[in-house]
Amino acid sequence: MSSFEKVEGEISGTVLLETEKRPASQVIVSLKSRVAGIFRSVLTDLEGQFRVQRLPRGTYDIVVEETGYEAVQATARLDGPSSKLVMYLRSKSGAIRQSDYTVSVRELKIPGKARNELQKGFERLAKNDPAGSLSHFTKATQAFPGYFEAYYHTGVAEMKLGHNEEATKAFQKAIDLSGGQYAWAEFGLGYLLCEEGKPGEAEKIIRRGLEVEDAAPEGHVSLGNALMQLNRPDEAERSVQEALLRNPNFADAYLVLSNVAARKGDYRAELQDLDAYLKLRPNGPASERVRRVREGALKILAKSHPQD
Repeated sequence: MSSFEKVEGEISGTVLLETEKRPASQVIVSLKSRVAGIFRSVLTDLEGQFRVQRLPRGTYDIVVEETGYEAVQATARLDGPSSKLVMYLRSKSGAIRQSDYTVSVRELKIPGKARNELQKGFERLAKNDPAGSLSHFTKATQAFPGYFEAYYHTGVAEMKLGHNEEATKAFQKAIDLSGGQYAWAEFGLGYLLCEEGKPGEAEKIIRRGLEVEDAAPEGHVSLGNALMQLNRPDEAERSVQEALLRNPNFADAYLVLSNVAARKGDYRAELQDLDAYLKLRPNGPASERVRRVREGALKILAKSHPQD
């Protein structure tokens, strides 16, 4: 056997939107081996992270593509068990909005030290080290007190650590510093409020975020979750359909749709939505739970329709 056949490893990384300094979720990452003849495509998760496993050692070309952004290419050398990288998506010149121009002017004022610390924090998050990322995000805000993006990512890290109170404060700080113009902080806070059983408050905050960033499928899915908690499944379904109009491959949308179908007792539709999620995210964070729910739906369907 050649060395390519004997040794397996993985290539993983994080994709970020360069201007907005946030994870690029549900974008396509394609990986191709120059020697082994391997081609794989995966979607990034909600943190913009991706992982391709069981790869032979060698050199790989990696391409990230998303509508409205320039394609990004990189090369990764897999010499050991794993290789990690961070990639940035940049808006195409024709797709830049006025708000993007405003952000770019502001970015000129951000010190290099603050940018570097934010980058280091991203790298720690990409390595699944939220605790290690916090010190870098703190240094970023010390170097530039108005760095609302760093406060947002502080909230993400605290949330990963289960520190919901600290995460709430960080998201609120990002909202305040941005004057309510950084939608991702509102989406993050809305998610936490849903987790705390406060969907009414979450709905208001998420809707404010969508007024700023209506193109974000994450916001529409978060709103769908809040509406489900408020026992408004028809509205939740419409919200999630808005997410799928913006990104048909946004896997988490199908989780909300499956909940809507289950609430209505339509177990066939629930199975279809669960299968759609598993097709897009076979190894996603919710995949094991989805498989268990799917088994339960199959049993209910078998009892109610034994002829099938």
